[in-house]
Amino acid sequence: MRKKVIAVIGNKKIDRDGIRWRLAFETGKILVDNGYRVQSGGLGGVMEAVFAGAHASEKYREGDTVALVPSFDTETANVYADIVIPTGLDMMRNALVANADAVVGVGGGAGTLCEFAFAWSLKRLIIAYRDSGGWSSRLADTRLDDAVRYANIPEDKVYGVSTPQSVIEILNDKIGLYITRHQGI
Repeated sequence: MRKKVIAVIGNKKIDRDGIRWRLAFETGKILVDNGYRVQSGGLGGVMEAVFAGAHASEKYREGDTVALVPSFDTETANVYADIVIPTGLDMMRNALVANADAVVGVGGGAGTLCEFAFAWSLKRLIIAYRDSGGWSSRLADTRLDDAVRYANIPEDKVYGVSTPQSVIEILNDKIGLYITRHQGI
């Protein structure tokens, strides 16, 4: 069975001693611990922290981190990126990042907001850390609009969490419900 791919999105620059680094690192580790593959834009900040965490898992295997870099230069990816896909799409690659099986937000600025919007429109399961600041904190426990994405999921929203363990609980409970793939507008 194919491993589910979880995109982790957030700030491209963060403090290594800060909450965003800790949350991203621990999220990457627990995702791999639970059999998920981790995807991101592959650069620094949250993207590097989540991949570093994935590599720290005892269950880590080569190929567990997938970087969708914005340029054609594979060398821009952080050192923890196993598979580097040079999209050449600049910020438009955010749609590719957001089309994972689920998306987890840690902090984030305008680029992260764009990824949240794409994930919502692509009908992905979305999780956001409440206490990580940025757009993740603002969008946690909300709906991005009034669209009914899934009639069978009345509580559909950006699921707010405070811990990496809560991310896993929501993923394990809900990822099987978010199965519709975008067919175009």
